[in-house]
Amino acid sequence: MSAEGMVLIGRMGWDAIRRVGWRPAAVGGLTMGADPVSYAIAAASFGSDAAVDAFSVRKEPKEHGTGRVIEGNFKPGDAVVIVEDVITSGASARKAAEAVEGGGGKVLGIVAVVDREEGGKDALEAAGRKVLALTTVTALGLTDRE
Repeated sequence: MSAEGMVLIGRMGWDAIRRVGWRPAAVGGLTMGADPVSYAIAAASFGSDAAVDAFSVRKEPKEHGTGRVIEGNFKPGDAVVIVEDVITSGASARKAAEAVEGGGGKVLGIVAVVDREEGGKDALEAAGRKVLALTTVTALGLTDRE
């Protein structure tokens, strides 16, 4: 959540979305991990010919007020990109995508900052989802698997 990190991730995420030709109305994912990444991508898109907004998917519906699962700039019919900070099993991205589709949206694909290479990306792709990872644990030289 550093200012520098948000600028870098926002630009990288927005560039990846544009590179594959997706034209979403908004980006978002399961709160809380996806929130800063989604907001950074939305901010990076501002001033382009196709700026996007952001939304958050709650883990559980609100028990008061509107009872919404999706908060922010999302409406039925929107084409969106699901955002993840890290893909491990793929469950968070799957849950967010199902919430969007249940709310009448269309999921163009999933963008993750880091793929932990533990099967999540493969599982999402096997379910017909397009997944872009900005980097992997291998590329980062991380050895969190022991």
